[in-house]
Amino acid sequence: MRLYYHPASTSARRVMLAAIHMGTPLELTEVNLMSAEDRRRLAALNPNNKVPVLQDADFILWESGAIMQYLADRTHGQTLYPDHIMTRADINRWMLWTGQHFAPALGVYVYEHIWKGLTGNGGPDPAELDRAGRQIAQFAAVLEQHLAGRDWLCGDSLSLADMAVAPSLTYVEQAHLPVTRHPKLMAWLERMRQLDAWRQTEPVW
Repeated sequence: MRLYYHPASTSARRVMLAAIHMGTPLELTEVNLMSAEDRRRLAALNPNNKVPVLQDADFILWESGAIMQYLADRTHGQTLYPDHIMTRADINRWMLWTGQHFAPALGVYVYEHIWKGLTGNGGPDPAELDRAGRQIAQFAAVLEQHLAGRDWLCGDSLSLADMAVAPSLTYVEQAHLPVTRHPKLMAWLERMRQLDAWRQTEPVW
């Protein structure tokens, strides 16, 4: 199986985290997102023109959550995505929650504080930061409350839910993500940072 990715992409990092932790072998192809030719080739694989994309023979799969679930189903003996239907539903809930609510709001901060300047599009927009900041406050509070009395998002062990939510917090310092006042969230993030897979996928600045 081949994964098309970019090392700075938090969506691609979700997949890499899960694959490394499960021991799922992947052939990696880095996509230069600043290259028009690479972008053209990426669009042929994913009409959304985004990474990550998984290629398994003639099967092409995009959307990081779907790729994570597919890799788990392909990996014998993995523990991140148990077969129990209610456990999977709980994991799916958090994977969908971050994709719909938490990650997009955090992504605004990352874009405004990091990628916008690097791509020559000016400085941060205070109105955008205010809008996203209110959303982050709402959803970070949900996560903080959920983590009371627990180490991981679902059950008593690490799962695809943790692997899906945490990467959006990769740039917590560099992008000034307004989440540090949530002690349970930050303690959970520190547990994620101690994982070997997290260290192996840390973006290089």
